[in-house]
Amino acid sequence: MRVVIAEDSVLLREGLTRLLTDRGHEVVAGVGDAEALVKSVQELADGGALPDVVVADVRMPPTHTDEGVRAAVRLRRDHPGLGVLVLSQYVEEQYATELLAGNSRGVGYLLKDRVADVREFVDAVVRVARGGTALDPEVVAQLLGRSRKQDVLAGLTPREREVLGLMAEGRTNSAIAKQLVVSDGAVEKHVSNIFLKLGLSPSEGDHRRVLAVLTYLDS
Repeated sequence: MRVVIAEDSVLLREGLTRLLTDRGHEVVAGVGDAEALVKSVQELADGGALPDVVVADVRMPPTHTDEGVRAAVRLRRDHPGLGVLVLSQYVEEQYATELLAGNSRGVGYLLKDRVADVREFVDAVVRVARGGTALDPEVVAQLLGRSRKQDVLAGLTPREREVLGLMAEGRTNSAIAKQLVVSDGAVEKHVSNIFLKLGLSPSEGDHRRVLAVLTYLDS
């Protein structure tokens, strides 16, 4: 997997680079601001070597507000096949919404605390690079909490909401079954009910797993 890292903290950037390279992945660029991130990815793309995934801090120089996530949104628009995983110190709902509102394949939003769990973090990067989704449980909790207030998910049972939250974290049906200590068949039934209640037709394929979580964004 070929990765570009955008993080203004040199220590964290070097740490992420070491963490990924030690596990056989290639960090093709490491930058400290959003402008350099966009430039690096474009140069790689122009050379026919678009990276598999970008790992970027939400807040970057010069203002340390939303430069990182705005660069991520731009990169996803310009390079639809590029996976983007953003890291944030806190759950910032506005930025999460902005990132997830478009094409929801190959996108992730994790709190920086998750980096401490090396295997979980690397798994998330790989999942996003392969077109999957990786959402921090805290992000999911806040987004689903907002959706409850808007009654978007009012028709779901508590168990279906629990399954939906685990789906949003990028877990497979088998992983959800293990987490909830139920059968795979039970999870498949819950997932089918979620799709049905949210009006997600079979024609939308596996993409429905993410759309089920993000439906409320359009409400």
